[in-house]
Amino acid sequence: MHLYNAWLPPPVAGETRREKESFSRVVASVRSSYRSDDPDSVYSTLKWVSVVDLFIKAKSEVSLEDVNAISEVGLELFHMSENKLYAQVRWGNVLIRILNKYRKKLSLKVQWRPFYDTLVHTHFTRNTGPEGWRLRQRHFETITSLVRSCRRFFPPGSAREIWSEFRDWVKECIAVWESTPNCQFWNSQWAAIIARVIKNYNHIDWEPFLLMLFTRYLNMFEVPVANGSGSYPFSVDVPRNTRFLFSNKTMTPAKAIAKSIVFLLKPGGSTQEHFEKLVNLLEQYYHPSNGGRWTYSLERFLLHLVISFQKRLQHEQLNTRANNLGRSERTSFVNVLLKLIDRGQYSKNEHLSETVAAATSILSYVEPFLVLPFVASRFHMALETMTATHQLKIAVMSVAFVGRSLFLTSLSASAVKPVDVGGDGEEFIDLMMVSLSNALLGMDANDPPKTLATMQLIGSVVSNLASLNDNIGELPFMPVIRFSEWLDEFLCRLFSLLLHLEPSSVINEGLHSSATSGTFLVEDGPYYYCMLEILFGRLSQPLFNQALKKISKFVRTNILPGAIAEVGLLCCACVHTNPEEAVTHLVEPTLLSVMSSLKGIPVTGFGGRGVSDSSTSTKGKPTISPALETAIDYQLKILSVAISYGGPVLLRYKDQLKEAIISAFDCPSWKINGAGDHLLRSLLGSLVLYYPIDQYRCVLPHPYAAGLEEWISTKDYSDDKHLAPKWHIPSAEEVQFANELLDLHLRSALDDLLRICQTKIHSDPGDEKDHLKVTLLRIDSSLQGVLSCLPDFIPTSKNGTVEDLGNAFLIAGATGSSVGSIELREKAAEIIHTACKYLVEKKSDDSILLILIIRIMDALGNYGSLEYDEWANHRQAWKLESAAIIEPPINFIVSSHSKGKRRPRWALIDKAYMHNTWRSSQSSYHLFRTSGNFSPPDHVNLLLDDLLNLSLHSYETVRALAGKSLLKMIKRWPSMISKCVVTLTENLRNTNSQEYAVLGSCAVLATQTVLKHVTTDPKAFSSFILGILSSSHHESLKCQKAINELFVKYNIHFSGVSRSIFRMTNDHLDGQDFSDLVSQIGSMSFDSIGLHWRYNLMANRVLLLLAMTSRNDPNSSSKILSEAAGHFLKNLKSQLPQTRILAISALNTLLKESPYKLSAEEQTLSLGNLQENRKSSLEGELTQIFMEEGFFNETLNSLSHVHITTDESASSRGNYGNSSFQSLADKSITRFYFDFSASWPRTPSWISLLGTDNFYSNFARIFKRLIQECGMPVLLALKSSLEEFAIAKERSKQCVAAEAFAGVLHSDVNGLVEAWDSWMMVQLQNIILAQSVESIPEWAACIRYAVTGKGKYGTKIPLLRQQILDCLAAPLPPTVTTTIVAKRYAFLSAALIEVSPQKMPVTEIRLHLKLLDELLGNMCHSSAQSYIKADFDIGIKDAQMLADSMEMVREAIGVALSVLCANIQLYASVCRDYSDEGGNTDLESLLKQRSWIKLLKERASEVVINIQRTNQSDSSETKRITSQNGHLNGDSQDDAKWMETLFHFIISSLKSGRSSFLVDVLVGLLYPVISLQETSNKDLSTLAKAAFELLKWRVFWEPHLQEALSVILSSANDSNWRTRSATLTFLRTFMYRHTFILSSAEKQQIWRTVEKLLVDSQVEASSFLFVKSYSINARVVREHAAAVLAGLMKGGDEDLAKDFRNKAYKEASNLQRKRKQRKFSSSQSIASTHGAVLALAACVLSAPYDMPSWLPEHVTLLARFVGEVSPVKSTVTKAVAEFRRTHADTWNIQKDSFTEEQLEVLADTSSSSSYFA
Repeated sequence: MHLYNAWLPPPVAGETRREKESFSRVVASVRSSYRSDDPDSVYSTLKWVSVVDLFIKAKSEVSLEDVNAISEVGLELFHMSENKLYAQVRWGNVLIRILNKYRKKLSLKVQWRPFYDTLVHTHFTRNTGPEGWRLRQRHFETITSLVRSCRRFFPPGSAREIWSEFRDWVKECIAVWESTPNCQFWNSQWAAIIARVIKNYNHIDWEPFLLMLFTRYLNMFEVPVANGSGSYPFSVDVPRNTRFLFSNKTMTPAKAIAKSIVFLLKPGGSTQEHFEKLVNLLEQYYHPSNGGRWTYSLERFLLHLVISFQKRLQHEQLNTRANNLGRSERTSFVNVLLKLIDRGQYSKNEHLSETVAAATSILSYVEPFLVLPFVASRFHMALETMTATHQLKIAVMSVAFVGRSLFLTSLSASAVKPVDVGGDGEEFIDLMMVSLSNALLGMDANDPPKTLATMQLIGSVVSNLASLNDNIGELPFMPVIRFSEWLDEFLCRLFSLLLHLEPSSVINEGLHSSATSGTFLVEDGPYYYCMLEILFGRLSQPLFNQALKKISKFVRTNILPGAIAEVGLLCCACVHTNPEEAVTHLVEPTLLSVMSSLKGIPVTGFGGRGVSDSSTSTKGKPTISPALETAIDYQLKILSVAISYGGPVLLRYKDQLKEAIISAFDCPSWKINGAGDHLLRSLLGSLVLYYPIDQYRCVLPHPYAAGLEEWISTKDYSDDKHLAPKWHIPSAEEVQFANELLDLHLRSALDDLLRICQTKIHSDPGDEKDHLKVTLLRIDSSLQGVLSCLPDFIPTSKNGTVEDLGNAFLIAGATGSSVGSIELREKAAEIIHTACKYLVEKKSDDSILLILIIRIMDALGNYGSLEYDEWANHRQAWKLESAAIIEPPINFIVSSHSKGKRRPRWALIDKAYMHNTWRSSQSSYHLFRTSGNFSPPDHVNLLLDDLLNLSLHSYETVRALAGKSLLKMIKRWPSMISKCVVTLTENLRNTNSQEYAVLGSCAVLATQTVLKHVTTDPKAFSSFILGILSSSHHESLKCQKAINELFVKYNIHFSGVSRSIFRMTNDHLDGQDFSDLVSQIGSMSFDSIGLHWRYNLMANRVLLLLAMTSRNDPNSSSKILSEAAGHFLKNLKSQLPQTRILAISALNTLLKESPYKLSAEEQTLSLGNLQENRKSSLEGELTQIFMEEGFFNETLNSLSHVHITTDESASSRGNYGNSSFQSLADKSITRFYFDFSASWPRTPSWISLLGTDNFYSNFARIFKRLIQECGMPVLLALKSSLEEFAIAKERSKQCVAAEAFAGVLHSDVNGLVEAWDSWMMVQLQNIILAQSVESIPEWAACIRYAVTGKGKYGTKIPLLRQQILDCLAAPLPPTVTTTIVAKRYAFLSAALIEVSPQKMPVTEIRLHLKLLDELLGNMCHSSAQSYIKADFDIGIKDAQMLADSMEMVREAIGVALSVLCANIQLYASVCRDYSDEGGNTDLESLLKQRSWIKLLKERASEVVINIQRTNQSDSSETKRITSQNGHLNGDSQDDAKWMETLFHFIISSLKSGRSSFLVDVLVGLLYPVISLQETSNKDLSTLAKAAFELLKWRVFWEPHLQEALSVILSSANDSNWRTRSATLTFLRTFMYRHTFILSSAEKQQIWRTVEKLLVDSQVEASSFLFVKSYSINARVVREHAAAVLAGLMKGGDEDLAKDFRNKAYKEASNLQRKRKQRKFSSSQSIASTHGAVLALAACVLSAPYDMPSWLPEHVTLLARFVGEVSPVKSTVTKAVAEFRRTHADTWNIQKDSFTEEQLEVLADTSSSSSYFA
């Protein structure tokens, strides 16, 4: 039995034994409620889903045979519910819960194929159902989760086959991963699957892959390197639908990376070494001063590292394996994590600092002697520095989180010699005592976070101790501490805190004021009350008495209206701990005081003593003074909270409590009436409810120390009776007292209420209102106090018997002892019904009265809902559960491991208490919902009518509250829903309905409960649909918004309709059968009837839903479908924009048959009469429409209006475009389903040249499907309109022409080839040669769509692809403009993007090679016409336009070249054997030679030299016509143009995601990019910088890494200082990205190269005349080199860093010594001195926040050079100032590492001339 059930109150726990038999009955009922031959019978089983779920949530002990049976039944129902998505979601979710809970105990065999078929059929085919997108999304999540839950039950061998195949795929998968660089989404997916393989498949040797994996992991954290950007400049995105397909949708792969690293760890492996290097590189970004958008992913990384580490250790305690982690591996791993924890502990990001604290807690149980000293040092540092208040809060929280490990470590340290454990336990207890003492200072009303952290700390410490007293002899390791003194100080501080509290909001004196609404102590978490409960519960009797006296005095002498809840909870904690003593000292004095105050004040007679004589009217209403009112209100509310757990002790004050309550209700103050309400409610609960007592006493001492408490895990629990909590079980006297109170304030108040409503006993309306308020408040208080202890109504039996009620049992649950009677609840319902009628008639404008009566009706009619609300609110508090009261499953301190988390006993009792509360809310909730033999009780019907009426009230608060209560009622009694729907929809139809009635109706109708019911109830369905569509007469904006939102919600949650609705006769649908209903709705959806456009849209939407639904019914007439398709085809030319868009959506859904589409086999045969016998069922209806004269002309014209051609529109949408005229609600109507076939374009879009297009693929698809549905007649009818629109001046018309033409070209129907030859080829040629430039993006998208691959994988070649490519590849006429040249290349790029290189036929690869030659020859494009124009005297503006167009051509060539080359390279890598096809040997040799790569590299080398020479000549202002090698000035221009084209090629390759196939080319082009960052040609430099930024993010793998490194190192020695500087910039990022895959020798090369540049004094050949300029340039390079070295030392190779530090220190020391000895030679250059100082500065700046042992000497030596001349002096002052800044926070502690002399030297640099003066 689960611990929560074992610890239930004894009366309830005994009843749980009946649950096994009850579950068996449920399983049998489910089996009998469906027939396998009737798929629709699955709907009758849905009512049982929540019942099955009930047993799982209740953690009931049930038979495994029954669990097995319900699992099999559930799986059968899931599979037979095809196309019933809602049913599959319901059964799928409950199956997931069953299989996850009982996964290790069940013996099922589950086939995977049916799940796969369902997934494909529902989500991956064109047969998209009518279901709303939210339901489809839920279905996808459900089925994928269900597959994960079923995996372990798949047939034997399935998993083995999968993993054995994967074993050989690791390299291949990593290669595929590499093919999508810089794509966050795919990085996350691949990292996740690799992590799962690493965790679950231990036989793979991962060592060969580690360097590659860690390189990937490092670069997946997008952090700023070397002052660069923190995110990739052009990340590759994926289609929305692709994102939807994966459960791992997180933006950061931190979890997968952490999981991989943890499970890669093994003894003797190199993972730990790589992990340390990774952390060394990332730790700087955890520092508070380095936060940014990357902080979130780094915080997740740390969290999941710790969680995965804990899981692995826990798993290893249960399963001993060869690769289990030992002590040394654990120590190493924790040491590395502490670096991240150290950096992030005081982060300004709250999530990171809290994650650090939680991580510290878990790790302290693994390696306490590493973690606890760290926590101690940081706590002392926070106390000493106090630079920021949040630091102390985090420090205190960290100590609280490690409280238990501190105690356990001290215990283990005292039990063994310190030398064995590596530390002394006394320091940890000292920390505890210091923190406890200092914590008292942290209780500050002005600093809530610190105060709450202090509460956590005290609660943490006390939760560990068995008891608190001054003789704590049970803990020999504890120092002597006077807890009595500490307790006095604590109470003194607490009282001061309470005195200075201010309410966080204005105190609400209205109806909803609560005794427990207060300041941050109550509202910001449960820490305050928990701390008090634990503290008082653990105090010894003398200490408790000591505290009680002080608290009693404080409560008696202070009235604190701003801290009612806080003082009340203080008293409550005392009463809960020791009711006898506390009631005497706290409750009794307060009770006597309040009774004394109540005496003598005016009375109204409304409190229960009898009605006062109201016949004599008083002139003035009796009042009391505000001060007295406040004092009485305060004391009553304090009492109400204090007595919550008083129980039987309160019986001795029975009369006084009665009198106090009556007097409070008799008082003329509404505020005091409300306080009386709280007191009555609390008193009843204290008397009759079950609640734990002595909850916080320790009953389980720790086995190693009696002074500590042993904590408990629910998973390790054995039925130990002495651990079970004691419960308050009401005695007969308590029940009797409760019944007396009910007689007094419920029965009597009901009589008063009836008398007020039936007889006019008050002449003054004000008096009547007050009397009603108090009377209703008394009734409400009574019902709220007893909760479900007042017996429920008995349902009405349909057959007139009540025999079944005896067996009505599902699960056990009771909130307390039964009081009152069923008759009392029935009487209350009848009188409240009468009162409600009276109030609605006479007092409908009084919201307080109406809200009170609704609350009463809710308590009467919704049995158990009050307990459910309490449980739901309490569950939110569990989310704030502190790590301070959780002991992880792994505990290496005392070598005590468990199956689950351990918690203190009091925390588990709290969970068991709430479990009982939840059980009591559910025990009778489902009893009668599942049986058809019972109807709702008559009294519930009365209340329902009243609530239905009130849910339409004019006051919004009244409507909302009544609607909420009504919803709970109909959810429990579903048979009532139909009545509500009919009533509410009538309000929508009725032209006389008020606005508030419509709003109230919509609010109820829009609930899930109603929408689900409409699916299966014909009458409700018809009423609902027609009600909405007939509500256009409501003109109010609020009404229209509410109706619109209702309809949208119906759409997104639409789950189809039951087949029973199709079969219903006229009797069920108000005189209509289904086809009549469809016809009626169809008639409402025409423009001509003058209906408002939104209702026209709704009617069309409903028509589409019904048509799609009818398609799934085999008995449905095809007439409905064909008429609907024809209707929507006509709507394409509708005057209403939204209706047109919906028509697009509808036709894409309805046109499915495609009889004229040629299959792949048919395309290769003769195309004679292949389709003679095939015809679509829709063809006749559709043909008749589109053959009408002018149909397509009107249609294209209408659709053109949808295209809003602005620059802001999104590019290449697969949906319906920008449609900025649509509101969000309208879009949700028209874009209603997930259409996976609409994922177009299939490849990334990155070509900026193509600009922003307005091409909507869904528009293209309807033309394609229309042609496939009806054949060539469509094409013939469309031709003239298409030709007209293609040459239109308006861009919007060209847009729609492009879409129609794309659909035609991609349709693959019989006769298409002939049409191409006759007119379409000419049409495409005309488009290419057209002078218009505005519509280039749309026509490019058209061509891209036309050549897009077909089939499931997108690799089948469309019928006309070759013809289209040949047309594009055909040479242009010689006289065309540059614009047309650019257009052709843009069209070629668009077409070639969509080609699948792996599947290219030989004709296409030959075309690629032909185009490649053309592009390589045109890279420095200057067309003949350009030169001709240049000879004329053209204006500046024309010249600029000409230059821009030529630039556009070069960009187009660069882009096209990148696509071509990537396609060729991929084809060559996949298709190795070209000799299969005869006569292709020349092709094979061409592909193998790869001459174009050699050509590009060689030409680039020549061109870059020429450009540099030109720059040098420009800089020396020497204009030469010819250079030494004879190049003309025109050749220089050609060189620049060629290089611009090359840069466009590089940029395009990197942006496209295709760079993985062009790495060998890109590596050879690194030097031009680096060396041309600064040239006289600004356009060229801009492109070079763009390429440079992209290349900085590129990782070069072997074998290209060697070549890349060689190019970089040679560039570092370039004669041009700008090239050297740019190389250093690139080198910092390059070293970071490749740190794992560079060998030691290669790293050494890089270090040596950068070190040489520290003393850079290289002079350019042309710069001898400019000595000053040269020296400045050399200085820039030197300082840049120093910055690079500082970066390398932060995260590079430690050995290299150490060698460099030693060398730098030695060289600087020698230099300084020579200075002192005056041996300094004048030949010593400034460069070498500056270099030595820069080396020292680099060392200092490489440790920005730490104080390693070598740093004091280095920074002091650096400071000694402050007297040197510039630039040495400025370098010193800047470096020392930066050192001071980064160490300022911890300088008070870190300065102890310096000697006095060193501090003096540092102080000497702090002059006014310093950088940071």
